[in-house]
Amino acid sequence: MQKNESKKLWFLTGSQHLYGSETLGKVAANSREIAAALDATASRISENEKHVQVRVVFKPVLTTPGDILAVCREAGNDPSCIGIICWMHTFSPAQMWIGGLRELKKPMLHLHTQHNRDIPWDAIDMDFMNLNQSAHGDREFGFICSRMGIDRHVVTGHWQDPEVLAGVTHWARAALGRDESLSLRVARFGDNMRDVAVTEGDKVEAGLQMGWTVRGYGVGDFAARVNGVPGSDVQTLIKEYRELYSLSGKIMQDKSALLRLEEAAKIELGLLEFLEEGGYRAFTTTFEDLHGLSQLPGLAVQRLMEKGYGFGAEGDWKTAALVRCMKVMGQGMEGGTSFMEDYTYHLDPSGMKVLGAHMLEVCPSISAAKPKLELHPLSIGGKDDPPRLVFPVATGKALNATLLDMGNRFRLLVNTVTSVESPELPRLPVARALWVPDPDLKVAATAWILAGGAHHTGFSMVLEPLHLEHFALMSGIEYLLIDKETSVREFKKELRWNDMYYGLKAKG
Repeated sequence: MQKNESKKLWFLTGSQHLYGSETLGKVAANSREIAAALDATASRISENEKHVQVRVVFKPVLTTPGDILAVCREAGNDPSCIGIICWMHTFSPAQMWIGGLRELKKPMLHLHTQHNRDIPWDAIDMDFMNLNQSAHGDREFGFICSRMGIDRHVVTGHWQDPEVLAGVTHWARAALGRDESLSLRVARFGDNMRDVAVTEGDKVEAGLQMGWTVRGYGVGDFAARVNGVPGSDVQTLIKEYRELYSLSGKIMQDKSALLRLEEAAKIELGLLEFLEEGGYRAFTTTFEDLHGLSQLPGLAVQRLMEKGYGFGAEGDWKTAALVRCMKVMGQGMEGGTSFMEDYTYHLDPSGMKVLGAHMLEVCPSISAAKPKLELHPLSIGGKDDPPRLVFPVATGKALNATLLDMGNRFRLLVNTVTSVESPELPRLPVARALWVPDPDLKVAATAWILAGGAHHTGFSMVLEPLHLEHFALMSGIEYLLIDKETSVREFKKELRWNDMYYGLKAKG
């Protein structure tokens, strides 16, 4: 469901007229060269025509307050611009930037670099020094950003350094996620699962801070679309199932089982039609409200997530929106992102692990093998046996992320994990993941609980914590990381410091 469109990062270079036209000409030429190198790197975010393409666009060198104000306003009014990259090639008096930065509405990356990598020891003169003084100009620019309280990311190093290019790309992916967030629409079929606390939240504040629109619908609205799906469309989709998955013998041989698969296909087609017509890119369901549906949407949810939709179970709109933003950030990368739930523990002291799954809804983008399409009873919800894709999750580095409403702020909590091989589970026919949390299960689970972490997460095998840290900074939300360096004692301190910071911030 990714749109084939182009998003842009504007490359802004600061200087001043003091240096004369010849020097400013060199500033412009050098800036174009750096912008072109960043463009070549950022454009790799898109690996095929189905994904959004990210371009870095050079803008004329900025030397006056009026020019700076104009370009910042223009960036804010251009929907294709998802952020700006700023670099001070020479000294650029920072009072010139106040007006523009005051009105800046897009995320900012401050690239602290210089055109030359090495100092030409035998040839360096004052002309070279005046031209190549980013060490001077970027400090001036950094001061005014800090003085104005502007959140931004700083990448330091030579612009041809692979680490610098990777740093820009990480930030660009987060900017894509932030751009998606600002127009994200979430359809909520039914309400929150009764009496569950962590999946609730302030939708108004989420709209103000993250741009999300969350709309509730009766399940009957969805069921009406399902009932109107043409039989020919159902058979076409059944053919696709046969081509993509290993269908169990029960489905192939049992007429009643095949009818339930056809019903699952109708649910998928009806749900897709509803979401496309409303411009929704994330959705929720709950097994406590299935009025008008013969089965819990399981196969449909798995396949729509694989197409790029965000999902949250039991009415969890925060996780649905987060999963969608994570999918956008990870587009074009090898691997995938899925809705996930910490389900049960393996507490063997020789190797503690977490088994993650859900009733049905895990995305095939993280599968380790060709999924099996099977039909089994579901011991909750009181509906027909639902088809589902069954598979183990791939092994490797991954992370879990959850978004929490803490009352006075939103908190994004991340835990790095290692997905490991799952044993055969002959009596548990669901898609499942098995992972070892960092630094270990005891510390990770303790820290997660102290932070109020939810049981629902976005599980990603493509994103790194830095992507989500950038996203949190751009969205103005708290970010907490549990990784190999985490200790419970220090994590408690971080929680207290953050409580103090956000408490003081709320008081103005």
